Amino acid sequence: MKKLLSLLVLSVVLAACGQQSAPKLEFKNTDLSGLDYAQDFALTDHTGKPRTLADFKGKVVVMFFGYTQCPDVCPTTMVEMAGVMKELGPLAEQVQVAFVTVDPERDTQALLAEYVPAFDKRFIGLYGDAAATAKVSKDFKVFFAKVPGKSAGSYTVDHTAGSYVFDRNGKIRLFLRHGQGAAPIVHDLKQLLS
Repeated sequence: MKKLLSLLVLSVVLAACGQQSAPKLEFKNTDLSGLDYAQDFALTDHTGKPRTLADFKGKVVVMFFGYTQCPDVCPTTMVEMAGVMKELGPLAEQVQVAFVTVDPERDTQALLAEYVPAFDKRFIGLYGDAAATAKVSKDFKVFFAKVPGKSAGSYTVDHTAGSYVFDRNGKIRLFLRHGQGAAPIVHDLKQLLS
């Protein structure tokens, strides 16, 4: 009986050891882990290369939706992400920042190639035609709408101001709030990179 009890205790201890799970990550931003949207995209980068999320497997990906003529949210987000990359140091090589235009009418490949890498040479600009832009925006639950200006070409675009983050396996993990500064973003990206 003693031998049977010892075996039972040993099997319970071994079973408990085998069930240890990875520690729960504590994020500063909105945790989207397990949601079933924003799973992929099919766009072209500012060098003319077709891209999907799978192209960045092994890296943490930060995606921001904006446009090059944006007067406030877009440049401040890009500057903030450049600061994040600087603070990450060598870890930044494992992060891909992607700027997706919601203004395909004006944001040409050439304009994106000039605008996006000006913030950090590792950043990429992504674009598609109107249908591809509408599809990726719908898939990512991103709002955008033209706001007429004084002339036909002087419109602005209202759009979602936050960014999405994907882990190394291409799974959506976070929504980054606009204007919070680099520290909470660096914290969360380090969590995903560890």
